[in-house]
Amino acid sequence: MRPERESGGRAGGAPGDVTMRADAPATSGDPSPRSATIGNPPGRAATLGAALDGAVARLRKSGSETARLDAELLVAHAVGTDRTGVLAHPEVGLPPHAAALLEEYVGRRERGEPVAYIRGIKEFHGLAFTVDARALIPRPDTELLVDIGASRVVAALTASPRSPGGERLRVVDVGTGSGAVAVALAATLRRRRILDEVDLLATDVSADALELAVENAAAHGLADAIRFARADLLPAGEPPFDLVLANLPYVPSGDLPRLPVAASFEPTLALDGGADGLEAVRRLLGLLPEALRVPGTALLEIGAGEDDGLRAAADRVLPGWELTFHPDLAGIPRVAELAASAGARR
Repeated sequence: MRPERESGGRAGGAPGDVTMRADAPATSGDPSPRSATIGNPPGRAATLGAALDGAVARLRKSGSETARLDAELLVAHAVGTDRTGVLAHPEVGLPPHAAALLEEYVGRRERGEPVAYIRGIKEFHGLAFTVDARALIPRPDTELLVDIGASRVVAALTASPRSPGGERLRVVDVGTGSGAVAVALAATLRRRRILDEVDLLATDVSADALELAVENAAAHGLADAIRFARADLLPAGEPPFDLVLANLPYVPSGDLPRLPVAASFEPTLALDGGADGLEAVRRLLGLLPEALRVPGTALLEIGAGEDDGLRAAADRVLPGWELTFHPDLAGIPRVAELAASAGARR
């Protein structure tokens, strides 16, 4: 995955709803010393608007490039509402407990911690995922991997329908991290009522990441729909797959020191892609002749400018395989699609 600027969506609650947390009163009393640091006038109760303005000012001073959005998300999280509620009702009082929470959150963001880790949640593919330092924060670019993967599953099942009780389509998410790709794919297939026709495996070398992935699968009612296995890329003893998806580390090692400070809070193991960013990807390419059925498809997310390197590696390791690049919204080749055919060398 690549590092990204902080972004986010709803923190929970209905749009415009400013219901406070149960452990905080609806309005504040005398402002506490902490609440004074986030924008309320001396001698007056803090409001959401004043708190928001104070948080924005502090985050801009700390160097955040998305200070306004960060502040909106953090105020909403402290209060227990969403951004819409904060913006629609700036006059509402900020309870002292919420002010103390906001002071903590803003301080953590000033030190560079990602907003997603502070909130403990990140929206991805229309779903809310628990996120923490056990795994990388899901990036919006990776939604393309899920979309293409779902379309390939639908195409495969349409071309060769499975009989009840017959062999299911085999899919693996390599380097699952928080489980975002596997869970989002499973949720998409469930909505289309074809999840029962798919055997979905998710792997990761990190036991901590796998633990988080299982938690996210359970949170979305998909714990029984996804198998999880700790492995360096692919586990031994698995039969070949029809579809391989992978979002492996692809930041070149030399670029790590130049990443935004927020990336320093994320696991280096999930970012470091070796000298050219393609170390793990090349290792996976070497496994595909045995790991992928014919016909079969592999979808690999890559970093900006890594398409030529991947093409060269595929030409060496997988001669005769069809290679297609799918661009992200910025027009950058983001997902490489490799198709194994009967005529390809294996």
